[in-house]
Amino acid sequence: MKIKIRSASVHRKTRETDIQLQFSVDGTGLSKIKTGLPFLDHMLELFSKHGLFDLHVKAKGDLEVDIHHTNEDTGIVLGSALVKALGDKKGIRRYGFWSLPMDETLIRITLDISGRPSLFIHQAEGVSFSRLENYSFHDAMEFMRAFCHHAGINMHIEVVRGKDSHHIIEGVFKCLSKALDYATQIDPRVQGVPSTKGLI
Repeated sequence: MKIKIRSASVHRKTRETDIQLQFSVDGTGLSKIKTGLPFLDHMLELFSKHGLFDLHVKAKGDLEVDIHHTNEDTGIVLGSALVKALGDKKGIRRYGFWSLPMDETLIRITLDISGRPSLFIHQAEGVSFSRLENYSFHDAMEFMRAFCHHAGINMHIEVVRGKDSHHIIEGVFKCLSKALDYATQIDPRVQGVPSTKGLI
């Protein structure tokens, strides 16, 4: 039986950004990423590697203004590509959870590919952020918010512990990759769409 590879290509062009993206859910962790934001490139490479997703991104944006449009729009396009790649979502596990340590940092992500997008960020008492020159935790959450909204994902991000912004942000991207990998896997026991509504 031939297995269908779930993949999609999306091209989104606005007056602020021009982004081309190819995404494969059933990949091997290969990536080629150029957004003009080196830290985001690194985070997306980690996302691809640890989630075993194949991801190619080529983005041009108005970085002379600031990073906001390129950062957010890349999240939009990745979310759109995930929806397109999953198609009718038949057979997927739908829910994903992962807990990931990185040095002093501990991140937990719980998500539902529900078609009802939302993002909730929980920061435990005692968590602090060190200075990061070109990319902040706020920037990372703006990316995540755009991704969730366009992917139709309800997601909770818990920063349980952490003091280094690099570790916290990297932990979030890695944790997302693992939770999403689990949620998008096909479970042979699931018949049709994993919802009593028959649609997600």
